[in-house]
Amino acid sequence: MKTAVIGADSAGVFTYSSSFVALLNHSGAAPRACKPYRAQTKGKVERPFRYIRQGFFLARTFRNIDDLSAQFDAWLYEIANPRVHATTGRVVDEAFAEKKPALKSLPAIPYSAVLTVERRASHEGMVSVDGNYYSVPDTTRKRAVEVQNHVDEIRIFEDGICIARYPVLEGRNRRRVDPAHRKAPPPRAIAQKSKGVPQRSLAFYDAVGQRLAAGGLR
Repeated sequence: MKTAVIGADSAGVFTYSSSFVALLNHSGAAPRACKPYRAQTKGKVERPFRYIRQGFFLARTFRNIDDLSAQFDAWLYEIANPRVHATTGRVVDEAFAEKKPALKSLPAIPYSAVLTVERRASHEGMVSVDGNYYSVPDTTRKRAVEVQNHVDEIRIFEDGICIARYPVLEGRNRRRVDPAHRKAPPPRAIAQKSKGVPQRSLAFYDAVGQRLAAGGLR
C-alpha cells in the first residue's frame, strides 16, 4: 500500500513511510513488503471484515458503544471463534491457542494514532470535519488549516499553533461555534447620524401634535 511503502529501488530495497515506521517501532515489529501485483503473497485482510459485517453487524441494534462491545464479545465467544474455519478446516479457538504462546504482549502505552488532514475554512469561519462544522477564530489569517482527529476531540491548527479544540460532534450537519471566536459587531451607524438631529423637549412635540389634531398646521 502507498500508505506504507512509498518507493523501491532497482535492488528491491523498499522505502517505508515515516508514520508506518513510527508504528512499527512502537510495536517492536519489522516490515516485510509484498511483491507488487502478486496477490498470493499478501495476507487475507478483506475477507474477515466482510465476515464480521455480514455475520455480526447486519440487522443489529445497540444503545451505545459499551452495549455494542458487549454484543460483539458474546458473538466472538459463542459463534465466530468456536466455528470451523472455511479455509483452514480448523476450529478458530484451537488454532489460536497453538499460536498464542509465540505472540508478543502489546506495548504498555497505547500507540497515539492521530489522523491529520488539511481543511479550508469557509467565509463564515467554519471548518467541515466528518460532516459536521466547527468554528475558527475571526482572526484566522489563512483559509487552509490543519485538523487533527483524536478519539474524542477535534483540534484545529494554523501554522502549528492550536487555534480551536472541540469534543467530537455525533451525527451529521451539526455546528459548534465558540463565542470567543466571534468579534462583537461595531456600533450601529444610526447612533452616529443621530448626533446631527436637534434635541427638543417632549412639550414641543406635544404642541405639534395638538396643532395637527386641530388642523392648524399644513
